[in-house]
Amino acid sequence: MIPDMKMRVVNVVDLLALQAKEQHPHGLEHGEFDRIFTKDKPVIFAYHGYPYLIHRLTYKRTNHENIHVRGFIEEGTTTTPFDMTVLNELDRFHLAIEAIERVPGLKEKVPDVLDRLHLKLAEHHAYVREYGEDMPEVRNWKWPAS
Repeated sequence: MIPDMKMRVVNVVDLLALQAKEQHPHGLEHGEFDRIFTKDKPVIFAYHGYPYLIHRLTYKRTNHENIHVRGFIEEGTTTTPFDMTVLNELDRFHLAIEAIERVPGLKEKVPDVLDRLHLKLAEHHAYVREYGEDMPEVRNWKWPAS
């Protein structure tokens, strides 16, 4: 979608590693945290729980002002699994929009990509309301073979 954009995916298994070492024995040293999450780049943290927890765990970190957490915002009802992520803005489209908007100067370079992502959200909304299931491109998606 944006071939020149560099991105790093970090899977955080132990949330307590986000704290500083002096706060918790599982915490990462500041240098190690900065190496993983950078000192100056936007970090978009997709979390299945309440966002404030991640903010509390990272508030002493160098780059805490650039950490943007997407998490459960108590939206949703009886709906499809993917629609629940859309309602909580944790889906692939919202996360991509967030990344584009957080990288300085990027949204001005790729307005067409932002338009396509917003269009996909609108298509999703209409489809799930009409058919009661996720769009086929979501429902049938598979990781590409490596």
